[in-house]
Amino acid sequence: MPKNQKEMRAVVQRVSRASVTIEGAVKSQIGAGFLILVGICDEDTNEDVEWLV
Repeated sequence: MPKNQKEMRAVVQRVSRASVTIEGAVKSQIGAGFLILVGICDEDTNEDVEWLV
């Protein structure tokens, strides 16, 4: 892949439970469902987001 080409990444994982903890405090949590981790950067455009969705 050329150095100037960007990569967006997404990881989808089925979970029995998941949570988001920030500075020791749980900010959000779910039971069974899907956990989706998305890697984006400042240079990503709305077109990039639409492609990922």
